[in-house]
Amino acid sequence: MMSALLSTLLALLLDHRLGEPQRLHPLIGFGSLADGLESWLNNHQRAKAARWWGLIAWALAVLPLTYMAFALSQSLAGNWLLHTLVSGVVLYLAIGWHSLVQHAQEIYEPLQAGDLPQARQAVSYIVSRDCQHLDAQEVATAATESVLENGADAIFAALFWFLLAGIPGVVLYRLSNTLDAMWGYKNQRFLHFGWAAARLDDLLNFIPARLTALTYTLCGHRATAWRSWRRQAGTWKSPNAGPVMAAGAGALQVQLGGPAPYHGTMQERPLLGEGEPAQAQTIDQACKLIARGLVLWVFIITAGSLW
Repeated sequence: MMSALLSTLLALLLDHRLGEPQRLHPLIGFGSLADGLESWLNNHQRAKAARWWGLIAWALAVLPLTYMAFALSQSLAGNWLLHTLVSGVVLYLAIGWHSLVQHAQEIYEPLQAGDLPQARQAVSYIVSRDCQHLDAQEVATAATESVLENGADAIFAALFWFLLAGIPGVVLYRLSNTLDAMWGYKNQRFLHFGWAAARLDDLLNFIPARLTALTYTLCGHRATAWRSWRRQAGTWKSPNAGPVMAAGAGALQVQLGGPAPYHGTMQERPLLGEGEPAQAQTIDQACKLIARGLVLWVFIITAGSLW
């Protein structure tokens, strides 16, 4: 447990000081591999066949690299210090706290300054909805939702799988989550081929999402967060995003969700949380909520190490 604590602290320190690698990031190479597999295997019209080939593509992309991560971990098992250092570097490459905050600030600062066009452009980089006609409240809502959801995916879920299964655990999770981001769309191209990637990501995120919701509840306005989580999580279309975003909205005492434009049509979405609609400062408050959550997780890991 002490090794896990030191690796976690090293990863967070590297992320804080270096941010996300701009070149030669392993996930860029993995994305190219995934694109090649998808181009090769995603050519079946029948839904059942497309799902099977999507599962095969997922296995070809994820399992060999996960096994390599397992072999690396085993080879370092006899050297405690080297294993701790390598684990910290791998975890650093898997989390995205600095990058998430940076993207959030690039939306928050122009929105706070009244530069709506710049805020719209910045939020378009991290959400899939149509952003060119969003008003200031809608930009703040989109950004806050993205921060809360990515806090679960890019930070707490990665930490959970690292603590549970070390290097191979966090590699398996991060690669699977990346494939869901690439193939998990419900459009004509990926509806069936991306089914396996989406369902496996849901499975891997089931426990971490609820731990993230609990983290938001403990680190924000607890009564509102718990009430929102309990009453509203099941109304959201995603079984994992629902608890995370409902608890997060309640913890911030704001209202998220509601209608949003996607691919030229307005989609009706349930309301999440309680209170006033999101504003520019809500984006910054969401980042601070995640920061408090990270402190809580480090405290718990430290307590476990000492105990």
